[in-house]
Amino acid sequence: MKQLFIMDQKDYKDTYTRFKRPSVRGIIIKDKKVAMVYSCKFDYYKFPGGGINSNEDHIQTLIREVSEETGLEVITSSIREYGSVLRIQKSRFAENEIFEQENFYYLCETEKNTHDQSLDAYELDEGFELRFISASEAININRTHDHSDYDEHLIERESKVLELLVKDGLV
Repeated sequence: MKQLFIMDQKDYKDTYTRFKRPSVRGIIIKDKKVAMVYSCKFDYYKFPGGGINSNEDHIQTLIREVSEETGLEVITSSIREYGSVLRIQKSRFAENEIFEQENFYYLCETEKNTHDQSLDAYELDEGFELRFISASEAININRTHDHSDYDEHLIERESKVLELLVKDGLV
């Protein structure tokens, strides 16, 4: 998969231990709008997706995460690679640790019918909602609204991917 860009904050020492948490994210476009997960609590948009479990491959993770976070069912035959983003920074949760996350983005289509979300506790706390939104509106909200000190690098990563989708004429 081609690498779209690298976000290396260089805010760590090379002697720190590394915690790697790869993830898979779905890009679902309908009528030039993007299916995004909106956090009611922190007022930002992200692509549906999350961490890869030890027994999963990318496709299994994509299907599970999109289903859980949005209630949408991915059409397996529609899945195609878009690109990856490598994110490296000092861990927000552990001393002397580097957080390294390769985010693998896949374009995909979904079935028309939806089902209830199956959210983790923190996702429920954030008030995750599925919203179809224009890329420009999501970028604007991500870059101009107050997110209460939430993970600004995650929010910026999603904004940059949205900009690439616009540049590529996909939205």
